[in-house]
Parts: sequence; structure tokens; C-alpha cells
Amino acid sequence: MIKVEWFYWLCGFMFLFGAVLTLRDSANSKRHGSAAFWGLLGISFIYGTFVVNKTAPAWILGLVVIGMTVLVGTRQLATGTVGSATIAEKTAAAARFGNRLFIPPLIIPVGAVIFAVVLAKVRIGDKPLLETGMDTLIGLGVASIVAVVIGVVMLRPKSPLVPLTDGHRLLEVIGWAAILPQMLATLGGLFNVAGVGHAVGTITKAILPSGSLFGSVVVYCVGMAVFTVIMGNAFAAFPIMTAAIGYPVLVQNFHGNVAAVFAIGMLAGYCGTLVTPMAANFNLVPVALLDIKDRYGVIKAQIPTAIPLLFCNIALMYFLAFGVLK
Repeated sequence: MIKVEWFYWLCGFMFLFGAVLTLRDSANSKRHGSAAFWGLLGISFIYGTFVVNKTAPAWILGLVVIGMTVLVGTRQLATGTVGSATIAEKTAAAARFGNRLFIPPLIIPVGAVIFAVVLAKVRIGDKPLLETGMDTLIGLGVASIVAVVIGVVMLRPKSPLVPLTDGHRLLEVIGWAAILPQMLATLGGLFNVAGVGHAVGTITKAILPSGSLFGSVVVYCVGMAVFTVIMGNAFAAFPIMTAAIGYPVLVQNFHGNVAAVFAIGMLAGYCGTLVTPMAANFNLVPVALLDIKDRYGVIKAQIPTAIPLLFCNIALMYFLAFGVLK
């Protein structure tokens, strides 16, 4: 059986390799803090396996997360100069290969789909080929490795370590925002366990007019967008608002179509994703990668789309999920 832990360990070793690169980069004014951050991140990916298997205490992993937070909060991260491919080399490669440069990145989604749709059903004896429930992640990992190998064969860089050095350079440009989605998803889980969804549900039920379907739909959709703005992740907001309004009110009380309510609810959450800096991978990372002068330029460009789209989702849920048009 192929398990997803192998790929977590691979990511961990890549972060550790990046930490060594940063530590050796004398041009990086904050190389010690940056190396510590990436090193701790790499350790967390490896150590997490033992926590999941209950063979190591989880509090150590908690200290690692706190340590990373302190490094970010005290501004100990900086972008270094590591990166073996020059602008001239990249320009020459682009002119030489043209659209064939898209082959490696396109391999990744295709490979993930093949694993999720085809190989997930393959069994060897009485055991599945892939770890149950992890087929897409395993496919993403395998396809990424294949894409890197094909990219190296195509481009023939001076060193086979170029994918690692340039990959770490890209991570340094993104900075701490690279791990924000994981942190926010964890925060959403903590909120759910702490009963935040129940508390929100109690408050909203007290405010909402009794028997108001439209009001409940508005609260659910707007709540999904607002919580996504706060938490930066619609997946983190979903369990809170669904426990508060989505399931008990819209599904159980008003007998809404489960698939329609929850799918459109997620789309309403994505409207919040478009307008929050907390969704760093969508709104801050592009700014860093493209060197946009206005830090919030992406968000400003998306606001005119996000607000009308939220109103559309409210209307779609009201008319389609409850048979109002019948």
C-alpha cells in the first residue's frame, strides 16, 4: 500500500534542505531566523507522523508551531539570494521550448485525477493500492515528482539540485504566507471543537424572525463570507456556519436540498476569499510573485466581483435549494 506519509516526509526533507541553503546564504540579513523557520516547518512534517501514530507527544509539535509564530511575529524572515537559474537562462529556455514548458505543470493535475479516479479503485490482494481517503494527495505527490523529473530532462539545468534551490527561492519570496492555509484550517477545526458553531447558531436563531426562510438563507451565505474573511479559508468557515445555520435551520427545519445548500454555501464563502488578506495564497502570494506595488491590489480588483457574486449565491440558494420556483 502506498501511504501519504511518504510525501509528508519528502516535503519535510525539502524544507530542511531549504533551511540549510538559507543558513549558508551570507547575503541574507536574517538567515538565522529564516533558517530556523524553515527548519522547524520541516521537522513538523516529519514529527507529525509520530504524533498521528500516538508514538510521540503532541505538545512538542505545539511548541514548534509557537516557535514559528514567534519568528514570524518578530520579523525574523527575509528573502535570500539562493537560486541557481538566472534570468538569462529562464528567458533562453522560454524561447527554446515555447509552449512545451507547460508540459511539467500540466502533468500534476492530470496525474492527480488518474490516481483519484482510476488507481484509487485498484486492489492488491485484499488491500487497496493507495491509502484509503488519501488517493488524491498521493496522486498529487507522485505527479509532482514525475513533473520535476520530466522538467529536468527537458530543460537540462546545470545541476539536478536546481528544482530544490529554485523551489526554496520561491518559498522565501512567498514567506510565512505559504503555510497560512494549513494554520487557518486547523483554527477552523479548533473553533468547531470548541463549540463556536453552536454558539453562533444560538445567537442567530434568537435574532432571526421565526419561519423566515429568506432571512436564514441570507444569514447563512453572508455568515459564510464573513467567517471566511476572518479565517481566510472557506473550508474553515464551513463547519462553523453549517453547524450553526446550514444543517439545523436550512436542512432540518426548512427541508432544503442538502447538496444545493452546502455547495452554494461554499460558493458564498469563496466570495469572502476574494476580499481578505487572510487568504494569503490567493491574494498576497500573487502580489509577492508578480512584484505588484500595491499589496492589496489583487483584493481591490476582486471586490467588484465578490459582492455581486454573493448576492447571486443568495438568490440561487433561495430559489433552487427549497423548490421556491416549483
